[in-house]
Amino acid sequence: MKKSLLLLLAVAVICSACSAPRIEDYADNTPRFVAEDFFSGPMKAYGLVKDRGGNVTRRFVAEIDGSWENGRGLLREKFKFDDGETQYRNWQLVPVDSDAQAIRKYAASAGDVVGTSVMSTAGNAVFMQYTLQVPYKGRTLNIHVDDRMFLIAPNVLIAESKLSKWGFDVGEIQLTIVK
Repeated sequence: MKKSLLLLLAVAVICSACSAPRIEDYADNTPRFVAEDFFSGPMKAYGLVKDRGGNVTRRFVAEIDGSWENGRGLLREKFKFDDGETQYRNWQLVPVDSDAQAIRKYAASAGDVVGTSVMSTAGNAVFMQYTLQVPYKGRTLNIHVDDRMFLIAPNVLIAESKLSKWGFDVGEIQLTIVK
């Protein structure tokens, strides 16, 4: 009996160590992220793309302009990569009912995103998962993106995005947005 209890406890500890952080885990953190405040006006983003081995493959600077009208947000993004490529993305953000008082949710969509995703915020954290259509060698790949963003100062948001295809890691993006 004692051995089985210890084994059960060990399995529970191992499983909890493997679980990903939840947005609720950040509800008490400050500074508090408010989408309508941070994603308003001009912003600049600096980032890099890494392959699955952790090698930096591209760097970029993005100009972002956010606006809100009738409770709906629009983020206009222009990415300039170090290899000369320019990409544009316009995110539409629409508030939706939230499960808990401390969590705010937004339906998030963009032209190169498959379907609509949910952007969740709590405390200083912003989490979002979506499928991005990425041009690659004359075709389009659907890449799953798991965004985790953290407001570390009133005007600085740091993001890390894990990229995967069929459940396998294919790369990551690290990004800092300055308001």
